[in-house]
Amino acid sequence: MTLSRLANPQSIAILGASERPSIGRTLIQSLSRLGFPGRVYPINPKYDELLGLKCYRSVNDLPEAPDVVSICVGDRIVEHLQTLADKGAGGAVIYGGGFAERGDEGKKTQQAIADICRAGNISLCGPNCMGIFNPPARSTTYIYEVRDPKGLPGNVALISQSGSIGNGLLGDVRRFGFSLIASTGNEAVVDTAALIDYLIDDPATKVIATFTETVRSPERYVAALDRAADCGKPVVVLKVGQSERARHAITSHTGGLAGESRVFSELLRAHRAIEVNDMDELTEVLAVCQGKRLPRGRRSSVITGSGGQAELILDVATASGWELPPLSAADRAKVESVQGPITGDGNPLDSWGNGDWRTNLPNALAVLNESEDHDSIVYCADCNEKQPMIGEDRLLDEMKLLVEAAENSDKPHYLMNTRPGLMNLTQVNYLAEHGIPQIGGTRQGLGAIDRVARHLAPLPPLRQVKHPASPDLNGTRQVIGEYDAKKLLQPYGVPVSREHLVRALDDGRSVAREIGFPVVLKVVSDDIPHKSEHGLVIVGLRNEAEFDAAWRLLEERLSRLDNAKIDGYLVQEFVADGIEVFGGVSRDPDFGLSLAFGMGGIGIEVMKDFALRLLPLRNGDIEALIGETKGAALLRPYRGRPGADLRSLVDCLYGLADFAQANAERIAEIDLNPIKVREDGKGCVVVDALIVLR
Repeated sequence: MTLSRLANPQSIAILGASERPSIGRTLIQSLSRLGFPGRVYPINPKYDELLGLKCYRSVNDLPEAPDVVSICVGDRIVEHLQTLADKGAGGAVIYGGGFAERGDEGKKTQQAIADICRAGNISLCGPNCMGIFNPPARSTTYIYEVRDPKGLPGNVALISQSGSIGNGLLGDVRRFGFSLIASTGNEAVVDTAALIDYLIDDPATKVIATFTETVRSPERYVAALDRAADCGKPVVVLKVGQSERARHAITSHTGGLAGESRVFSELLRAHRAIEVNDMDELTEVLAVCQGKRLPRGRRSSVITGSGGQAELILDVATASGWELPPLSAADRAKVESVQGPITGDGNPLDSWGNGDWRTNLPNALAVLNESEDHDSIVYCADCNEKQPMIGEDRLLDEMKLLVEAAENSDKPHYLMNTRPGLMNLTQVNYLAEHGIPQIGGTRQGLGAIDRVARHLAPLPPLRQVKHPASPDLNGTRQVIGEYDAKKLLQPYGVPVSREHLVRALDDGRSVAREIGFPVVLKVVSDDIPHKSEHGLVIVGLRNEAEFDAAWRLLEERLSRLDNAKIDGYLVQEFVADGIEVFGGVSRDPDFGLSLAFGMGGIGIEVMKDFALRLLPLRNGDIEALIGETKGAALLRPYRGRPGADLRSLVDCLYGLADFAQANAERIAEIDLNPIKVREDGKGCVVVDALIVLR
């Protein structure tokens, strides 16, 4: 199914066109103002002529099969679509609601129209949508009237499951215009993934933005993201509704952690899309993408005319984790030789100095252009339309200096206002002619540069897993408890505690003596995955008397549990030292397996301090994953205390990932909780483990 007839039609039919105020009238007026070069066919048996156009009684009376049909009627939708299929229409738009969003009957109707469209090769936009607007092609099936086409064409394509989001963005074309606006609604046939795939090949589109509520075809969506990245077209995603997905039958700890939001964010990172959190961030990323050059590294430099402004920017950047490298001693000397002493470490650089901005600004720009420590240059100078304090000549002179510096550099340059949304159009238009974007808001603007830079950074190669799948996972067990789980994981390089499974008290005593007191005593049962919740784990047994008492206590507690099948008792070494961390794998129903790492105790239970990576991993993923958690500071040396054995922990987590990847078809969830990470050189130990199979 091709989308070209839907997105770039040469003929548009309007079913239910009318002279009265309506969608049909709006479309005809918009097409007229745009100067649509194709054919427009109003359809309504009440008119012979409509707004200067010949009007047709029915679809069957049209002189050709239309590329797209705007369905502006609310009844007999299924019947109308079948007629369009028989006629050979290429696309259709259904604006009205009352379909899948309205319960079972609506879902049945939506499925019926989807079946007709797929059988008839009709690209359907909607239902419950606002249509498609293609400014460069001067075509529209978009529900809102085009009043002034000037400034609308551009290189940004927006795919939005919300119509109002598209309307809002169309209301501001100061910094960029649009190659396509698609309001997709319920996405019964044409979804976001299909449109991304189409726009990758659209020469008018430079960057693709999406406002996404639901991903309806996950595999195609991921493939489209990969293809867009390979073709050099950024996909910028604003995902809403990111509450944690309700899950049922969660057996392991990991299964309740990830949620849709965290997994989706990791999916976007892994497949080189740019995620944003709100409309401010979205528009600033789109503005950065208008530059003649894009940032090829995360190290930004900022020039200001105020020490206070420099401090404010530095505070925001530090809190956000952006890279603002200080000036080198040599570069600092070059700046100070012209403008006098500068405060701070020189980034942001206050270029006011002796007050001679016509000398200081070009010198600062030249120094930063030549610096090997910075990848992009941002000039921060607040200004707005109709401001009463600075003359237009001064504003334009500053911009000329910025343009001159940019033209003598291979680094991207930007003009930044510290507040979002404010800008002077004289500056914006002049800079745009020279490929320099205006960005707004310190957090939003600098954040946009950083997001684009991270997007452009090459990803390490995927990790190759050499282990075969385990034949022991082919049985009927759904839950594999600690003892057997550790046996399965150990060949993959997961270090486990010393332990033995016993069934008699005498054997237990003997094993405890062999391991050496203190020991831990646990019940082993696939039917009881969370033993501690039932008091079936007793730690720190110091001698045989305590061991015997613990054994009897566990027998008494087991007698209260009905129908639990017991495999025996686990006698385990007591690992007293080390920092507790957590490692686990869970399966998202749409996007597959992900690995989670976090700190143990309240770090994971209460603070939710963990990070994720989708499987398969890339080289270096585990090291980065650990560093993303706040609790990672506990693993580093501190005030004379030795650091933890990070190398051993990294190897352990890679082993966990390798096991999960090798057995991906069978794995639902895995928990390693806790992992005790001992001091550097002493390794780490998995104290408890659980595997849940699909």
